[in-house]
Amino acid sequence: MVYGILQRNTRQRAVVLEELKKVCGHPTAAELYEIARARMPKISLGTVYRNLELLAQNGVIQKLHISGAEARFDGNPDRHYHVCCIHCERIEDAHDLPDDFVKEEVRSLAGYDIVGFRLDFLGVCPDCRDEDGAGGGGTSPLGRE
Repeated sequence: MVYGILQRNTRQRAVVLEELKKVCGHPTAAELYEIARARMPKISLGTVYRNLELLAQNGVIQKLHISGAEARFDGNPDRHYHVCCIHCERIEDAHDLPDDFVKEEVRSLAGYDIVGFRLDFLGVCPDCRDEDGAGGGGTSPLGRE
């Protein structure tokens, strides 16, 4: 496992990371806590939060902040994009986008030296679209119409 940049590897951290990498979605810390408890019943929610923060700060995982919703975590640290449902807040990876999706010209907007970027897509997932019938009207949990 890659932990050279972390202070020390702990059993709790290893379990948190292993379980996050097994999950297909992008869980919250509380959701991951419930998953980790199956393997390590005495792990605390605080331990899960601390280890997720440390792993994210060190680039081992990604912490996703999408429009004021509760932070979610991604076991894939490589640059990739996400799509979030504005109704149920489900987050999925947006696959098959070209590496140059964000053009070099955008990096120099407004005179800033761009050191990175986050790009997330918002939409209505197939399940919510099917529930609403014709495309998901109404107000979303993210405060959008």
